[in-house]
Amino acid sequence: MREQILEVLKQIEVEYEVKILFACESGSRAWGFPSKDSDYDVRFIYVHKKDWYLSIDQMRDVLEVPKHDKISIPMDELLDVSGWELTKALKLFRKSNPPLLEWLHSSIIYYQAFSTMDKIKKLAGDIFSPESCLYHYLNMAKGNYREYLQGQDVKIKKYFYVLRPILAAKWIEKYNTIPPIEFKDLLEDVLPASELKDAITTLLKRKMAGDELDLEPRIEIINQFLDNEIVHLEAYAKTLNIEIPDPTKQLNQLFRETLAEVWD
Repeated sequence: MREQILEVLKQIEVEYEVKILFACESGSRAWGFPSKDSDYDVRFIYVHKKDWYLSIDQMRDVLEVPKHDKISIPMDELLDVSGWELTKALKLFRKSNPPLLEWLHSSIIYYQAFSTMDKIKKLAGDIFSPESCLYHYLNMAKGNYREYLQGQDVKIKKYFYVLRPILAAKWIEKYNTIPPIEFKDLLEDVLPASELKDAITTLLKRKMAGDELDLEPRIEIINQFLDNEIVHLEAYAKTLNIEIPDPTKQLNQLFRETLAEVWD
């Protein structure tokens, strides 16, 4: 699949006249709990030629293949390839956008070119906003919990889409740093040995073994943990008030340096 991904990325460069700076895996494969039929959620950052930026109109700043944008070569049906234009990515980076931070720390990197991503990674720790990220993960957890895990019978595999953001938020509470992307790393650090941790570990093993995890009776010990942590983290989030220096000047310079490096 990696060869196909690289072929698709190259074709995007040719057909949309861009240069891709970075491409990685996101979603369940990057988080460490893919199912046997999980999509390959490939995410990338790209830059246009200089003239594209010299316009009085703001143009579309995403590419989504094959969902909204097409290329002229066939793609595997499990491939979901989506990218953000560099200035969009930098504006989101300035806000400590968690999905973007997860891309930067993905353990599955498909492609990287030029110096831009190394420069961004060096800045990440200095401009990280614990408050912004914690609220993102908390809201994600609350939304998924409300949608998937309220009945007596629930979609068991959806527990991970609530547990992971809760554990990421607890990592931020504990360390005030960017959480690791892999679920196992969060689980091992954040939760002590307990019946709860055993229940989560058993569920993780089942999912990774390819068990069909559809509707089953909900797991009360996990639900109780999620109920308690949502209340706790909501209260904790209200206490955060951390000033982060404005990195706009640095990010503007990084953008200009990238244009020069890529196209000159």
